[in-house]
Amino acid sequence: MDATLLPPPSGTLERGLHRFPVRVYYEDTDAGGIVYHASYLRFFERARTELLRLLGIHQGAASDAGEGVYAVADLAIRYAVPARLDDTLTIETRALEIRAASVRAHQRALRGDTLVAEQTVRVGFIGPDGRPRRQPAAWRAALEQFNPEEPA
Repeated sequence: MDATLLPPPSGTLERGLHRFPVRVYYEDTDAGGIVYHASYLRFFERARTELLRLLGIHQGAASDAGEGVYAVADLAIRYAVPARLDDTLTIETRALEIRAASVRAHQRALRGDTLVAEQTVRVGFIGPDGRPRRQPAAWRAALEQFNPEEPA
């Protein structure tokens, strides 16, 4: 296999928990070498996107077909300890609630067993007009099988 054709990692999915590895690069940090607060939003977004990919949900195709996409409706984030340049973090994602037009999830950034940051986020499915609409039935079914029996 040609090494240039290797896909990027999507993480692992097991029993309602998605784990996605992230390395902290220079571009993710401030002048002091500490991860800039907005970088966590990118880390969490990448993890959610890869989770959807593992579940067979392709937002790009849905957008191109005029169906719609997920958009962040609200989030609350808490920073526990700083991450630094070259740290390896694991982003964990659990579904908390799956509704007709939205999904609420809890995400944690961990350095080993140490909690670095965490957030609760709600994404809503919106149509091309920017208005909420029901998410595709197949997407909801895929998410339902990911939904843990007991929230974190």
